[in-house]
Amino acid sequence: MINIAIKKLVTYAFEKGIANRRNKTFYINKILEIIELPQYIEPPEEFNNIDLEETLNVLANCAIEQGAIGRRQYDIDLLKSKLIAIFMPLPSEVVDNFKKLYKIAPRKGTQWLYKLSQDSCYIKKERITQNISWMASTKYGKMEFYLDIAGENYNDAAKRNSNYDDYPRCIFCSTNEGYAGRENYPCEQNLRMIPITLNKEDWSFRYSPYGYFNEQCVAANMKHTPMTIDKNIFTKMFEFLNIFPHYFVGANSDLPLIGDDIPFHEHLIGGYYELPIARANIDKYYTVKRYEEVQTGILNWPLSTIRLRHANYTKILPLAELILNKWLTYTDESINLYDRTNSEQNNSITPIARKVGDLYEIDIVLRNNMTTSEYPKGVFNVHKQYMNIKDTNIEMLDAAGYGILPIRLMDELKAIASCLLNGNDLRNDKHTFKHAAWVEKFILDYDDISDDNIIEILQNEVGKEFAQMLENSAVFKRDEAGLQAFERFINTLST
Repeated sequence: MINIAIKKLVTYAFEKGIANRRNKTFYINKILEIIELPQYIEPPEEFNNIDLEETLNVLANCAIEQGAIGRRQYDIDLLKSKLIAIFMPLPSEVVDNFKKLYKIAPRKGTQWLYKLSQDSCYIKKERITQNISWMASTKYGKMEFYLDIAGENYNDAAKRNSNYDDYPRCIFCSTNEGYAGRENYPCEQNLRMIPITLNKEDWSFRYSPYGYFNEQCVAANMKHTPMTIDKNIFTKMFEFLNIFPHYFVGANSDLPLIGDDIPFHEHLIGGYYELPIARANIDKYYTVKRYEEVQTGILNWPLSTIRLRHANYTKILPLAELILNKWLTYTDESINLYDRTNSEQNNSITPIARKVGDLYEIDIVLRNNMTTSEYPKGVFNVHKQYMNIKDTNIEMLDAAGYGILPIRLMDELKAIASCLLNGNDLRNDKHTFKHAAWVEKFILDYDDISDDNIIEILQNEVGKEFAQMLENSAVFKRDEAGLQAFERFINTLST
């Protein structure tokens, strides 16, 4: 059994093109070393279409029996990464091959690197299938939702900013490439990154091991430097699109409450994917003095968003910078919007950009993180009445209509469904009591509820509630007073 598993693993590496067949004996001996076996007897059978996870599990069980590793999931995961790492090309070889394919077409380069990241188990395909996703119709079009079950532990580790003495300092540092991992820190042995240049700075490009959507990637500054939203963010994003024109790219705000959980390392998020915000239309177009050639408009979107378009991104840059500079110091007391609380900055943006044909397009979402005694988690953030659905920040993907929701909802929606189908009181169940008021708002609108449709109904209602949550988080509300206030801000761009 163990000899078969060894042959299967080596054959898998050959089939996927990760490894060179000339090194077969070397690979076998490295496997024996890791699982602490003295010898190998070549099985006569030939194998194809190998189940990698099943093969790795056999090898892991053998290593446990040999006393090479413990029984903790951490030990097993580390062993599996080590076994695959035997076959991995060196970082320099990966970069060389990527560049060769990129010269043919950028898409060929990224497709190859993404496949390598999957085949080497850096991208955890098997675990990602545990996740739950769905689409829901809202008045702003279809939005998408994701419960990230597989990446929970990885995400928790990613949010920690280590001390200067720790190595690597955080999950985005370039020193992760090939790192074996440690207690409560993921193994990155099979991570491979591509060096890129953004705004004359050294950055790295890589894929996310627990991506929410197709080819989710991260570009990170090679220096461990804090996330900052300033005029340079636009240049970095458009230069990213020049390198990867088939991807979108976005950045989280640099302020607490409205930013992401990794503010200590500058990074961009992208992917080969169309986010819901990209499908939104312009509500109203404006002409900004001195920037008449840049198509400018307010987006039909729950969050206050300005869209800019032009075939030449250098034409967009000065207007985007103007919007940012105006917004950073903008106050409108008539709607209780203040750029500062004492000396603390409140205003920032969440920018998301893409190429649409020959046009560069950027959505600038206006954000504010001011707090009050009534809203300690943010006046323009998730309010208490929506925390049964989501109780964390509205981050970039949320703002783009791709809601990252807490995994507790999986059990809670099932519990709600059970209560409704069995006629039980939602307030008497620990999983459902917090949702009772929300469910009572919509449940009478449905005449026919059954096992076949209840989860779909609940998921659609989550979508509607999420859209309202985003409206609630808008700096300029979608009512008459809010839209007039939004227009006042737009008018300041021409003064």
